[in-house]
Amino acid sequence: MAEGEILGMTSAAAVPTTSILSDDTLERFRQRAARYDREHQFFHEDLQELRGLGYLRGPVPVELGGGGWTMAQSMREQRRLATAAAPTALGINMHQYWVGLASDLRRAGDSSLEWVLTAAAAGEVFAAGHAESGNDVPLLLSTTKAERVEGGYRFTGRKSFGSLSPVWTYLGLHGMDTTDPAHPKIVHAFMPRDTEGYYVEETWDVLGMRATRSEDTILDGVLVPDRFVARVVPAGAAGLDAFVLGTLAWALIGFANVYYGLAQRALDLTIAAARKKTSIALGRSMAYHPGVQHQVAEMGLALEAIGPHLDRIADDWMSGVAHGAMWPAKIFAAKYQAVENAWRVVDTALDVAGGFGIFHRSGIERLFRDARLGRMHPANWMLTHELVGKSLLGISPDESPRWG
Repeated sequence: MAEGEILGMTSAAAVPTTSILSDDTLERFRQRAARYDREHQFFHEDLQELRGLGYLRGPVPVELGGGGWTMAQSMREQRRLATAAAPTALGINMHQYWVGLASDLRRAGDSSLEWVLTAAAAGEVFAAGHAESGNDVPLLLSTTKAERVEGGYRFTGRKSFGSLSPVWTYLGLHGMDTTDPAHPKIVHAFMPRDTEGYYVEETWDVLGMRATRSEDTILDGVLVPDRFVARVVPAGAAGLDAFVLGTLAWALIGFANVYYGLAQRALDLTIAAARKKTSIALGRSMAYHPGVQHQVAEMGLALEAIGPHLDRIADDWMSGVAHGAMWPAKIFAAKYQAVENAWRVVDTALDVAGGFGIFHRSGIERLFRDARLGRMHPANWMLTHELVGKSLLGISPDESPRWG
């Protein structure tokens, strides 16, 4: 990517420090989160409140009816939301990253996705249809078939982890056009909800992040008109243009901030519990136990490493720092470090909580299940290590290993 191709955003100093989410709002979300998880419900009430606050149009430019949030501001709101309801924040991230991407492209002089911004300002909800069984390189490859026809593309395949399944009005998806087998292409498009030829299959019976209701979407030759086709790019790393890289940046840094916020909540709960929990051996609260102090310190140290890293990446993105070919590695590394450290924090929180922590009413048990999913989100540890290693060594991400 050429320097400034996407970026050239406002400086970090221009990011407002106040949040659109009041403490009272977050407390309502926090109270509902346990019920959503227990009853396996989608976060309808949370979504209604967020709509009313203008949260879903936050990244839309002010002149188009939005809040004008940059990546840095959007991520700070996401991590704050995640301290109360991480599944809600995770689901909303699927919408926010499309809107944020479209806004960044517009700032850089590319108006091809301006319709996404006006649609979001009008209340439309965007979701993501990228995950596929057997495809561990999301966005760059696809098991979904994209066939060029008159007026658009037909898509046939199965998409997993379709967060916002009950409410989305546009599904961002991709497929592979193999008309020329030697030069396959990836087609990125947005499918309107009223499109014919697809159905949503309820498969979301899972360990954590239950409120996202991330069902499967089966595409049976659905026709997406040309006006909703966003990009047609080469398959693999050769297709990492401003659109694809921007999608990765907003999605993965968004994931990272969600799990960061979740881990902060785990630390808050742990501190509060340690101060209240007494010990007959100590004669006062467990906060005075050296072992508890050490574990809480480990949690704090892990969290201290997450925030500045994520803020730096968001600031670099906004400012157009010329990381060049290292941008994907920078994004993947930030997400990896965030979710790994968040997992350590929540795992330690369960240790400190002791037996009470395994009860649903503790709150820790739910955070523990939700946090574990962060390590499975794209990019997983295998792809992250491969991409970062190849980038540092100057090897093309498309280079296949050769044995013997």
